[in-house]
Amino acid sequence: MNSASSRSRTLQAVGALSLAAATALLLTGCGQSSDSASSAATSEAAKVVPQKQTTTPSATAQLTEDQQERKKVLDATKVTFDDAATTATGEVAGGKLVDLDLEGVDDDDNQSPSPTTTGSPTGSPSPTGSPSPTGTGSPSASPGADGPVWAAEVAEKDGTIHTVRINAVDGKVIEARVDADQDADDKKQTADWLAQATQTPQQAAKVATEKKKGTVTSVSLEDNEGDGVIWQVDVVGSDWKKTTFDVDAKNDTIVREETDED
Repeated sequence: MNSASSRSRTLQAVGALSLAAATALLLTGCGQSSDSASSAATSEAAKVVPQKQTTTPSATAQLTEDQQERKKVLDATKVTFDDAATTATGEVAGGKLVDLDLEGVDDDDNQSPSPTTTGSPTGSPSPTGSPSPTGTGSPSASPGADGPVWAAEVAEKDGTIHTVRINAVDGKVIEARVDADQDADDKKQTADWLAQATQTPQQAAKVATEKKKGTVTSVSLEDNEGDGVIWQVDVVGSDWKKTTFDVDAKNDTIVREETDED
């Protein structure tokens, strides 16, 4: 009796231990399954809930109004200064370029004077306030529906000025006409200035862009305070600031340099 009772208790104890072990194993498995499910749910939620982004001001927001306008015009311009110059002079037999300006870039500085008003060929005052070869300015306007425009003035040998306007996107000539607002003195002055300018506007533009990398937006023939003539070259750099160079039209020496911080 004692032996049977002892075996019974032993079997009960073994059964209890086995049951406890099975229960512990089951609980462990459930815990792992729960943790895995929780981790998967968290991962899926992360995919759905957008992450908070740290935004920084755009580069355009840092630009001044003038710089934004230059960027707008130049981003739309496909025809370079060199190509526009070639097209313009090709419209006038034996013609020479005296002015080429990309409309819409710093046009606020350009005032279109009357035939008797002094100013540069583009309409902006020359360094000395002396009259331009034509005494009239190029049209001043922002890019229209067809995009930006190169406005050129090309002179015949006798100083007669032709106005040539070129689409700065496709390079086609929009207008080519003789400037009617010229008198004999205007023509003589233009012819005299061109006779003094032994360097071409393209050479002056090259000198300017070697000093400052950028895009040429204007070149005009000007008087250098009575000391010969200069090519005044505007260059817009990658920072969208404009630098104006006065380049001696006889020897390609830079005689003045000024950067517009606006």
